[in-house]
Amino acid sequence: MQTPLALLQPAHGAARRPGFIGWLLIAPLIAWLVAFVVIPALILLVYSFCQRDELGELVFSFSLENYWRVFGYVHDESGAFAWDPTYLQIFGRSLGCAGLTTILCVLIGYPVAWTLGRAPDSRRNLLLTLVMIPFWTSFLIRTYAWIIILSENGLLNGLLQYSRLISEPFPMLYTPGAVIVGLVYSYLPFMILPIYGSVEKLDNSIVEAALDLGAGPLQAFLNVILPLTRPGVLAGILLVFIPAMGMFAISDLMGGKRVPLIGNVIQDQFSGQARDWPFGSALGMSVVVLFSIAFWLGTRRQPES
Repeated sequence: MQTPLALLQPAHGAARRPGFIGWLLIAPLIAWLVAFVVIPALILLVYSFCQRDELGELVFSFSLENYWRVFGYVHDESGAFAWDPTYLQIFGRSLGCAGLTTILCVLIGYPVAWTLGRAPDSRRNLLLTLVMIPFWTSFLIRTYAWIIILSENGLLNGLLQYSRLISEPFPMLYTPGAVIVGLVYSYLPFMILPIYGSVEKLDNSIVEAALDLGAGPLQAFLNVILPLTRPGVLAGILLVFIPAMGMFAISDLMGGKRVPLIGNVIQDQFSGQARDWPFGSALGMSVVVLFSIAFWLGTRRQPES
């Protein structure tokens, strides 16, 4: 008589069927990735080595000039290379804004995620709903709401003047600080939710054992809680840093185009006045390389101590 486990085994000649079914199930995902990720990336790569003519039309001629421009080397009137670090400075500013946004999201999001993960089951769903509420509203509406709040005649300046902390409106909008506020507000849920997933799975008995063995609250956090929730923190860092690096809408709306980031420059190359698709493609591929490096740094396995 066959055991129940034996009945679950595939019959002779059908051992490959689960693999075929598995590939069949993920075929739509693979097709979507190829059509909307792989092929556009390959087109971008090809365009990055092309040139444009006097009319701005694409010329398929292999050249590294676009990448030289990304790294600050441009041709002067005599045809020799000259140093122009404009785009490197924009890359640096973009990295700085994305890095600061990520740090602030970690500092703000970790306590929130911890509160959510340790909350009683009766209140946890309500708290999660409050975190998700911003996703129910249009991104543009939320951004314009912050514009109203930070404007000279807005709510924040009005409250500060009413409380006599300032005597006249303080310029908050169209500044680097306003851009950071918009980025943090937009991407904070992407930091909270992955950390919450790690905190929810954390075994309380491990933390209690550390405290019973003489570890203080700070030691327990640094040596027990933080390492166990590290996967959620790393996932949140990737989910915040990568899109914040390429964001251009917030810097346009809340920065007043006074704080250009690399996303703004790329947008201008394709749809703005520059209309330099090859150079925009080279900038885009450079950002892809940065994203790949950030992903590798965030997901590589740490050596055992």
